[in-house]
Amino acid sequence: MRNKVLTLLRRFQMLSPGDTLYCAVSGGPDSMALLWCMYLLREKLDIRLAAAHFNHCLRGGESDRDEEFVRAFCRDWSIPLETARGPVTPGKKGLEAAAREARYAFFQTLPGKTATAHTADDNAETVLLHLVRGTGLRGLGAIAPVRGGVIRPMLLVTRREVLAFLEEQGIPWVEDSSNQTDDFLRNRLRHSAMPLFYGENPRFGEDLSAMALRLREDEAALSALAGPETDVEALRAMPPAVRARSLAALLKSWGVKEPEAAHLALAEKLVFSQRPGARAQFPGGVTAARAYGSLVKLEEAPPPAPAVLPEEGTVELPDWGFRVTVGPAGSEKNGKHLFTVIPRGPVTLRSRQAGDAMRLPGGTKLLKKIFIDQKLPAALRRRVPVLADREGVLGVWGVGPNLDRTGPGKTLRLEPILPNDSWK
Repeated sequence: MRNKVLTLLRRFQMLSPGDTLYCAVSGGPDSMALLWCMYLLREKLDIRLAAAHFNHCLRGGESDRDEEFVRAFCRDWSIPLETARGPVTPGKKGLEAAAREARYAFFQTLPGKTATAHTADDNAETVLLHLVRGTGLRGLGAIAPVRGGVIRPMLLVTRREVLAFLEEQGIPWVEDSSNQTDDFLRNRLRHSAMPLFYGENPRFGEDLSAMALRLREDEAALSALAGPETDVEALRAMPPAVRARSLAALLKSWGVKEPEAAHLALAEKLVFSQRPGARAQFPGGVTAARAYGSLVKLEEAPPPAPAVLPEEGTVELPDWGFRVTVGPAGSEKNGKHLFTVIPRGPVTLRSRQAGDAMRLPGGTKLLKKIFIDQKLPAALRRRVPVLADREGVLGVWGVGPNLDRTGPGKTLRLEPILPNDSWK
């Protein structure tokens, strides 16, 4: 076991002489094997060794028993120990995820690197978990050997090797009763699927974990070729695997925290769209657009100032990008750009305001809901021209008139004077 741990430590340059290393210790067999292995290697590696224990307070007296066991072991072997505790409240991702977040938040407070006791079996189970849920190359890479200040030096060590090492060294451990239940998918895979695979291949855990580490290196190599790119022709020329990663990097740089497959497919549509002004919306309020040969992020700008229209005549509004013609009602019908309405008082061209609503053939709706239904990007909604008087909305460019306000009063025609296909 020690040789495998040393191999991985060196392969990924996890430690340097003089480092302080905290072993995350729950008291279970894996973490006790990690702590004792690093204790035996501490002088060879020239590191300062300590332990860290987080009590999740999820199993009552059993949780306290685990903490006391770790305290006693570290005291007997003069290993410095940092502890923390706190109740864990399940979030949207469930209890396991909430416990993990609390634990890693504690690790981040420690003044050194933290080693966790993820084994080859844990890595193999993670590959299977990702396969069950659907994944790509990154997911098949499973557990990262190094992430920030956290290292996992046991990813090539199997549980069988852990137990053999503990028996050989005479190191005690405690059992977590929750590991015996099938409440979590990981436990079900561990109890049902893993024995079947081991029956076919006694080295299954080690082989699958080694594969995951190789795939992580493949993913890193592909990602290194794929920085964020905005040039459409360059993106089209890339191999699909590189293009997907380049688009993921671009979306992340724009504020999409975790681009998923659906988001990358949408970004690809932008790249290959024949519409030079195509747009798409992503999580976090991010709107991306084609600006002919480039991809750009649309930033929400303040709308132009409201403009009071003349009683009659034509006026150009460069800030809005429109020419507006006002005249007496004629025989022209209403449309998305033409409004024959009965105003009460001066007519103003302005942006949408909170509470604005109008009646369409399907009934009365808030303008906000109309824009959402039309899939109008949030960054553009405040620039849609709204015609209004003192009593409310007369009509909206690209949508049509308010049917409650139509009649033989005045005709207003809006024509773009700047390139504008935002609402087509």
